[in-house]
Amino acid sequence: MTLRVALLVYDGFDLLDAGAPYEVFLTASRLLERDGGAAVFEVVLATPGGGDVTALGGMTLTRLHDATTLGVCDVIVVPGTVDVACALADSTLVAAIETLSGRAAVTSSVCTGAFLLARAGLLDGLEATTHWEDLADLASCGEVAGVVPGVRWVDEGAVVTAGGLASGLHMALHLVARLHSVELARRTARQLDVDWDPAPAR
Repeated sequence: MTLRVALLVYDGFDLLDAGAPYEVFLTASRLLERDGGAAVFEVVLATPGGGDVTALGGMTLTRLHDATTLGVCDVIVVPGTVDVACALADSTLVAAIETLSGRAAVTSSVCTGAFLLARAGLLDGLEATTHWEDLADLASCGEVAGVVPGVRWVDEGAVVTAGGLASGLHMALHLVARLHSVELARRTARQLDVDWDPAPAR
């Protein structure tokens, strides 16, 4: 069975937040295909409306899927941004997260993407994490039951949040382990030349 992973990108998103999970899921599938098996992950990039978006620093992504017509995805990844206030003010973006998460088995965030999950009501009563500089702000949102410092990710079942930037790579490897196998996650980490541990602590 192929699992569909949607990375929801938007103007000002941090490229590493999206790019690291993108590489993890693609590499995991490539390793399985190299063994003669089937790809386990289909990775798509989407944006509300399907228009082009520009990442922090100016890199533009084109030919994206429209999140409003994307259909069912198994995993959603929401990257973070430096300009959190601007992203939170984008009601179309928040609505897309609400819609996609309602059909997904797992909704995840990287770095300050956790604030978008909180705005969408997905962190109500749950523990979560984000970039270490933003932990206090996330705790003061009022929706989050507890903010966890010193970890690369927090897995609450249907919602998984990652710490800052490169933690998204580690969280994605965790999802590979959870959704397929620890063995594949370890092979993927080795292929990416990353030291990875199944435990979320730094």
